[in-house]
Amino acid sequence: MDRNLIFPRSLRYLMAVAEYQSFTRAAEALYVSQPTLSQQIKQLEDLLEAQLLDRSGRTVRLTAAGEVYLQHARRALVELNAGKRAIYELHDLSRGSLRLGMTPISDYLATPLLDQFNGRYPGITVSTLEMPQGDIEAALAEDRVDIGIAFGSAASSNVFSDEIDTHIMFIESLNLAVGKTHPLAGQEKPLGGEVLESEPLVLFHPDYALRRHIDVYCAEQGITPRIVMEATSLSVIIEMVRRGRLATILPQTIAHAQQGLHSIPLQPGLPRHTISLICRKGAYKSPACQAFGELAGEWSAARCQLGGIQPLSPLSRTLAPTDFHEPAPDGTVPQKVTPGA
Repeated sequence: MDRNLIFPRSLRYLMAVAEYQSFTRAAEALYVSQPTLSQQIKQLEDLLEAQLLDRSGRTVRLTAAGEVYLQHARRALVELNAGKRAIYELHDLSRGSLRLGMTPISDYLATPLLDQFNGRYPGITVSTLEMPQGDIEAALAEDRVDIGIAFGSAASSNVFSDEIDTHIMFIESLNLAVGKTHPLAGQEKPLGGEVLESEPLVLFHPDYALRRHIDVYCAEQGITPRIVMEATSLSVIIEMVRRGRLATILPQTIAHAQQGLHSIPLQPGLPRHTISLICRKGAYKSPACQAFGELAGEWSAARCQLGGIQPLSPLSRTLAPTDFHEPAPDGTVPQKVTPGA
């Protein structure tokens, strides 16, 4: 008989006696003494206040109560074994779930990572929750998401509380983006920041991190941007810009990836931004969460190599904060930067 240490001993003993119709043979099969076996079953009967075994004949038989109870016990054993197999499947990543908190910007930038993760672990269900940057930390603290993909200034400090671990994956430049039919679509040289005063803009709502960083840049440069439309959807912003009348500010990667958009650098440039994985310190990290962090490290290293820049350190299984190298303006000598410094 297969011994299942998770299953209560008294139930295993009852099943053995029912199978062998003998206390002696059941005890031998279980490698326990007969008194021990008898005592366990008697305690079970006392607990249930019902006689489970008929001991009066030459063989031991289940009573009507014993028959009914053993049916439930066998179903319970099946469920326990299924639960054990499910745990194994979680650890070998053939099943599981992952909840990601993302901003609209990081949604677009991290889509290739999500595609790779799905291709490598098709049995893991990924749920993405789009929310403003400031809400991701709260979602982590309240266990509404397992991990966040954040978008923030590389120069900012104390972006997240001490309860959050941060690992930067890559750094992104912010440029002016216009449609292919916009009068500035052929512009290649950097434009002065004052263009934001003359061109009608569609930007994110002030609740979003990218908009707040744009507002800071404009304030520092003494610029009053000409904002004619605000949105909470990146898709809406891209579509409005693609139509050719309005301009916006987007990460360079997004602008280049969108058909019908043209990216123009500004002078002085907006502070470069980071795409980071964030998670709650000390929180349990499921195998799926750990696998996502490891794949993110591989992906960010490959992405940097393809772009000819210094790769970042791979993510550890604990998603701990780490130093990273920011590529210098000429793309040659990396400058060491510490997140939160």
